[in-house]
Amino acid sequence: MSAPAISIDRLTRDFGTLRAVDQLSFEVPAGAIIGFLGPNGSGKTTTIKLLLGLLEPTAGSATILGFDVRTQGAEIRERTGAVLEHTGVYEQLSAEDNLEFYGRVWRLPADERRSRIRTLLTAMDLWDRRREKAEGWSRGMLQRLALARAILHRPALLFLDEPTAGLDVMAATAVREDLERLARTEGVTIFLTTHNMTEAERLCSTVVVIRKGRVVASGSPAALSAQRTAPRLEITGRGFGAEVLERVRRLPEVAGIASADGHCSIDLRGSVDAAGVVRALVEAGAEVDEVVRAKASLEEVFLTLMQEER
Repeated sequence: MSAPAISIDRLTRDFGTLRAVDQLSFEVPAGAIIGFLGPNGSGKTTTIKLLLGLLEPTAGSATILGFDVRTQGAEIRERTGAVLEHTGVYEQLSAEDNLEFYGRVWRLPADERRSRIRTLLTAMDLWDRRREKAEGWSRGMLQRLALARAILHRPALLFLDEPTAGLDVMAATAVREDLERLARTEGVTIFLTTHNMTEAERLCSTVVVIRKGRVVASGSPAALSAQRTAPRLEITGRGFGAEVLERVRRLPEVAGIASADGHCSIDLRGSVDAAGVVRALVEAGAEVDEVVRAKASLEEVFLTLMQEER
């Protein structure tokens, strides 16, 4: 079994009397896309700076790709890429010249540098515009160039802070596809902060939710949904009258039931047999066209967690 890309043990950071990061502990396997979620002010950006060796922990420890964040920050930054508050793109330069500059910074040999630039700009659908100055580009194009800049030196780990914030639907979709491709074809581990729960649910194999610097939940989006919400049946059909609903409501496995406009929602108590509930609904006089066992979205889970922590 390979070593985790990120290993954090009771990581803590204080700013005077303010505790921004409070005993964080979790691991990220190599090659995973992890969503690091929390409201504004929850400690996400501070955590990234700690993991990059840009801030020293007050207590606790963390290793990134096997390197200690306290003593080996330079080694960590050499092996990672980051797109944080700023893109790092020089807008007076062309896309090609931006990557040429960063390739020289990373001391990539000339042949490798040229090959890598072409590969990345082609993959990001920017090759045909490689000689244009970046200053006239859309935010989505700049973000894709920033991703190319961040992975030019083939980092094993990529830190991204709100990579699709402010992008239109098409541009955001393109960036998400780029991230999926990076993880799949280049084996890059991606540490992603985002307020877009749909994005996190789609991209991330694991999410860690924090509030006030503390972890309040972690796991796959599906597992968190199963843990935090009761199962629910969403039923379309006809005949969901008051008498029918009342008969089904009396069943011990039903926690709640509601109906409107040919749609009936039934909240169940735990992992019960849904077939028996649907049969009871039909026997009570309803006509059923479709039954879906629904689950809460990651956004619903996130909102529930934030309300619990108030």
